[in-house]
Parts: sequence; structure tokens; C-alpha cells
Amino acid sequence: MNLRPFLAPVVAATAALVSCGPIPLANNREGPRSSYLAGVGVTSTSPTGPVNPAEASKFWDGDSLIGPTTIHIVRSEQKAYFYKGGQLAGVTPVSTGSSKYTTNPGTFKVSQKAVDYSSGTYGTIVDIATGTVINDDADSRKDKPGPGQQFVGSSMPHFLRFNHGVGMHAGHLPGYAASHGCVRLPADMAIKFFENAEIGTPVIVE
Repeated sequence: MNLRPFLAPVVAATAALVSCGPIPLANNREGPRSSYLAGVGVTSTSPTGPVNPAEASKFWDGDSLIGPTTIHIVRSEQKAYFYKGGQLAGVTPVSTGSSKYTTNPGTFKVSQKAVDYSSGTYGTIVDIATGTVINDDADSRKDKPGPGQQFVGSSMPHFLRFNHGVGMHAGHLPGYAASHGCVRLPADMAIKFFENAEIGTPVIVE
């Protein structure tokens, strides 16, 4: 049986998510896969494919709503709520910072929006000549590239910065707090939050 027609959409969707921004590498190779986003694109939310339980409770019904926007992140629930004009526009599961990398509580504001953002801290170290991944969970503050190597920041699609180096972006949701401090969302909800949030949108983390 020829599986190519069935696999093509999955491969295309995964490639689109992982390669959301150009990553500079020698000979124009595709950027290496970092364990920072391990699992992205593995599960599907289509009716015909397996569904990640962590993403089962999401919804968006805010396209027709107007008014000031607010994002409320509840760490104990691992959920984020989006409000427009005081009305609930959408809810999404999230993955906040792990016990080692806490997502700090407080009231903040969206200070930057970037569709194709790449981390300056987390990513991979690769061999420039061959593109071979030397370290797939590199921290640029302590893991330094050797001769002929370079650090490549992890892609953080649809990034909404709200607290210094912390922001919201598309990423893998394992069903619990597991990030390096940022707030990971399912790819489709990251797009909705990105499109509807504005610079200055309040972000409440509790």
C-alpha cells in the first residue's frame, strides 16, 4: 500500500512548524531540531488522527468580539484564558516553567510580538561544515561552541514577550509544567493569541 498520499500532509505540517523562521547554517541547510521543542508536531488534533490529551480542552470563539484584550495564565490549571472586551474569547492548555525554571507570577504586558522568533539562550550547537548536531539541548550561557561549531537558537513561533526573556509561543505540551520558563501553547492557539494580542495587552500570571 502506498502511504505517501497519507503521510504527505503530516510531513508538511511538521516541517512548517519546526521551520517557522530562517536559521542561518552553512550551505543553507535546514535548522537542526532542538530538544527544547521536542515533540512538536508528533501528535495531531485532526478528527482522523491521535489527539494529545493535553490539547483536548482548547477552544476559540473570539473572532467576532471587540474591546480591550487580556491574557490570564493559571499555572495550577496549566491553562491560559484570552479575554476581549471583558468576554472570554478562548481557552488553551499550556506548559509553563518546570520546577527548575519557574514562570514567575505577576501582572505584565506584552512588550514584543515576533512571528519567527528564535531563542538567544536555548537551542543546539552544530558543526558548521556538516550540520551535525553536537548538543541538542544547549544553553548559550554555559554551553559554548567549539572550533567550527555554532549555536543555533530554538525556533519559538508566534512569540509574545511579556516578562523580560519570558514569553508565550508555540511548543510541545506534555500535559504538565515542563518549559524553561516560557509559556508553550498548541500551534493553532499560539496563532490565535498572537493575532489578537496587542503590544500592551495585560498578561496576568498566577
